[in-house]
Amino acid sequence: MTDPAPTPPRLDDYPLRLEDNVRFADLDVNGHVNNAVYASYFETGRVILVRDAANGLTPAGASWVLVRLDVHYRAELHWPGTIETGLGVLRLGRTSVTFDQVVFSQGRCIASAQATTVLVDARTRKPTPLPPATIEGFQRWKLRGDAAGA
Repeated sequence: MTDPAPTPPRLDDYPLRLEDNVRFADLDVNGHVNNAVYASYFETGRVILVRDAANGLTPAGASWVLVRLDVHYRAELHWPGTIETGLGVLRLGRTSVTFDQVVFSQGRCIASAQATTVLVDARTRKPTPLPPATIEGFQRWKLRGDAAGA
């Protein structure tokens, strides 16, 4: 028996959403957005979330380091065009946060990713446990709907 096809991501399940333009410079020789550019699209969402002091997600004396990025390319993306990215917290670990992220264009999911970042002490560069206030701060950014159970 085969597993049923997974439910495609829904942008509404992602609490942080950003809009951007596809740039001509994003294209490769094949005329579509190069695979490496998606890492930048995903990075923008993570950085905007954790670097915004109003969110309180980066404790003093600490920073976030990307340790894993797993991208699923679902369709080609071309220029000119616009994208909407979505980000939600999938899981909180002792020292890490795993995000679920998507890139949509014209209502279609073009790419999805899971990214894990680790909180490190800025001086020692060693992983450090998430403080209770940081854990609490991430609660509002958890995935919603079907994506939360993925």
